[in-house]
Amino acid sequence: MMINFVKYQGTGNDFVMIDNRNMDISLKASHIEALCDRKMGIGADGVILIQNHPELDFEMIYYNSDGSQSMCGNGSRCAVQYANTLGMINGTHTNFLSTGGPHEANIEDGIIHLHLSDVSETKLLENSDLFIDTGSPHHIRFVDDANACDVFADGKKVRYDEMYSPGGTNVNFVEILDDNSIFVRTYERGVEDETLSCGTGVTAASIAASTKNMKSPINIKTLGGNLKVSFHHETNGHFTNVYLIGPAEKVFEGSIDL
Repeated sequence: MMINFVKYQGTGNDFVMIDNRNMDISLKASHIEALCDRKMGIGADGVILIQNHPELDFEMIYYNSDGSQSMCGNGSRCAVQYANTLGMINGTHTNFLSTGGPHEANIEDGIIHLHLSDVSETKLLENSDLFIDTGSPHHIRFVDDANACDVFADGKKVRYDEMYSPGGTNVNFVEILDDNSIFVRTYERGVEDETLSCGTGVTAASIAASTKNMKSPINIKTLGGNLKVSFHHETNGHFTNVYLIGPAEKVFEGSIDL
């Protein structure tokens, strides 16, 4: 099966993008793993199929590198950018279907402003860690020095902790840099390793940072680049108008025979 693809990255979180508007491509988990393999395949954190939708601008089908599915913030930003190049978006605003339901985004000077779901709860755990669901589950741990963290070993331990069984969780290590900036490193389930950036993860980290009196918008440093998260903190503790803001860039395109 010959597949044409475009490779995109959003602050280092990289994805194989496939135009599936003709609905002629069906991928198995083994195909996903082969495409994402960084030595024997293209190499990516995930695969995204862009498809037509009867009511919205487009639909994105997202797969982690192990073939599982979840909501992906950076992947959604890349999908918006790619769908725009395909002519599927009229103007600078789009409504599309992603994992977990409909989403919307704005494109401003090449920067994608992705509107994420409201967050209704920040759950305080032992050792002052937090759990926040931003469309994907995230465990948040504040640290003094994120560079010194063993993200793979410590993240894997939390990801497979029985309290998150059977689905597991993503794990974020967050360092406060100044009054409105944080540094975030993330172990992603589905990838089963640290990624250079995680969109839903930095969003959860930013909301967690608000519990330490940080105000929106919050600037985020990741290993793959810089992002911004804005939100409105309601008096009832809910978070609304949550936006993940950052670039999404084409890396290269090609074809591969699976």
